[in-house]
Amino acid sequence: MILGSNILDPALARKFEITCSNDPVEFTARSCISARLPGNSQYYNYQLRDRELWRMRFNEPIFSLADRTAGMIGVCFAENRFSTEVTLTGDESGVFVIAIPRKGSLTLLQDGAVTTVNEGSGLVLRPNSRARVLFSDAGVRDNLSFKVSEIEAALRHALDADLRRPLEFMPGLDWTCGLAASFKRQLDTVFAEFQSPDGVADNPVALAATTDLLVTLLLRAAPHSYTDQLNIGAPCPVPAYVRRGEDFMRANSAKPICIAEVAAAAGCSVRNLNVVFRRFRNTTPLAALHAIRLDAVRIALQDGDIGTSAATIARRHGFTNQARFATAYRRRFGEAPSAPAHRTEHFRTPASDDRT
Repeated sequence: MILGSNILDPALARKFEITCSNDPVEFTARSCISARLPGNSQYYNYQLRDRELWRMRFNEPIFSLADRTAGMIGVCFAENRFSTEVTLTGDESGVFVIAIPRKGSLTLLQDGAVTTVNEGSGLVLRPNSRARVLFSDAGVRDNLSFKVSEIEAALRHALDADLRRPLEFMPGLDWTCGLAASFKRQLDTVFAEFQSPDGVADNPVALAATTDLLVTLLLRAAPHSYTDQLNIGAPCPVPAYVRRGEDFMRANSAKPICIAEVAAAAGCSVRNLNVVFRRFRNTTPLAALHAIRLDAVRIALQDGDIGTSAATIARRHGFTNQARFATAYRRRFGEAPSAPAHRTEHFRTPASDDRT
C-alpha cells in the first residue's frame, strides 16, 4: 500500500483515518504533524533527522499514515520519505506494538540498548518516554497493536496464575524460524483483512477468534519475561475450586464480599478453600482477593476517566487506608498508584496507540 501515491482503494479509505503531509515544517522540533494524527498519535513527536530538509518544500507527500481500530486490535500503515526520529511525550503507553518494516529499517533505542530490524524481522515494543525509534529513508511499515491489559489477561489464563511483575517483551523478532514465522503469516493475513471489504475486521465473531489466535502466537513466538514459566507449564492441574473462587473474586472485586461467599461460589468449605489455595497458589484466599483487587485498581487507573484520582478508585475496591494501599500497590507493581493514572491522561484509547 503506497499511501502517498493514493493507491488505497477509495471504498476502503472510509474505514481508515488517513494523514498525509508534504511540509517538512511539520517535522521540526515542534512536530506539528502530531496535532493532525488520529487518536493518541498526537503524543508522538516526529522529527526529520536531516535539519537541512526543514527549510525545503515538496510537492509530493513525505509522510503518510492510515489507521484503523477494530475490537482490541489497532492496525496502522505508515510511510516516510526521509529518515525520521520518533519519541513519545508521555509515560509508558497502554499497548504493545508489533512493527513490521516492509521497506527500509527501524531502530529502537531504549535503556542503552539498540535494536535494528529490517524486512526479515520485526519489532515488539511498548512505547514510553525512554524510547526512541528511528525510521530509515524511504521507510514503509505496518503496525499492529494490542492493549497491554488484554495480553496480560491472556498470559494469566495461560499460566493459570497471577503475574508478579509486568510483562516485558524482548524487542527483536526473527520471522524466519519457529512459531514466529507462523505469527508473521497470521499478521499478514490480518493486515490484508483490515483492507478488505467485509473482511474479518467487520465481523465481530471472526475478529474475536482471530484476535485469540494472534494473542496466543504473540505469547508463544515472541520472547518475554514469562517465556520460561509459560514453557514449563503448571506441574499439575489446578482444582476447579481455585478457578471458580478466583473467577468469583474478580467478578466482585469492587463489592463487599467475604471468604465464606467465595467458598460458596467455589463449591467447597472455607477450610478446603484455604487448603487448595495454599497448595496450588502458595497463598491464602484473603491474600488472593487482596491481589485481585489491586489488579482491578491498576486496570481501572489505566482505562478510567481523566480526573479520577487513584484514591477514589482505590476506595471503590475496598482500600480505605491510602498509605497502606500505596505501599501494597508499589510492592506488587513496582510503581506508585499515580503512574497509571498519569498514563491515562495521555492515552485515552490505548488500542489506537500503534502509529509509530
